[in-house]
Amino acid sequence: MNRRSTPEADAQRAIVSALRFALPREAIVHHCANEVTEAGPRGARRQAILVGMGVHPGFADLIVISGGRVLFLEVKSHTGRLRKSQEVFRDTVVTQGFGWALVRNVDDALGALADNGFTSRVQIPARRVAP
Repeated sequence: MNRRSTPEADAQRAIVSALRFALPREAIVHHCANEVTEAGPRGARRQAILVGMGVHPGFADLIVISGGRVLFLEVKSHTGRLRKSQEVFRDTVVTQGFGWALVRNVDDALGALADNGFTSRVQIPARRVAP
């Protein structure tokens, strides 16, 4: 089966693999399928069903739960930008005291773990924060 190039999905698969390796075995790394990509009326109906079931606009791509901590990760390609609903979600969860990070690759994701105090089975280098 051939699949078209999907840089964001490829990055997310790599990040999930790395997180499952780095985090303790009891950690949870979960992807929330938050939108229907099918065009037309059928896709619109399916999206409406999902919204009725609790889908939240802008919800992060990944949730990491480990050691009493929760971290939301929004995965974007190298050039991807946050939508307004994603910015609102970020601001809402950060205001409530949860961790949130925009990640574009495995190094960003591992750095986000370190930045948010997660215990890891691998040594994660400290990240430099730009002034």
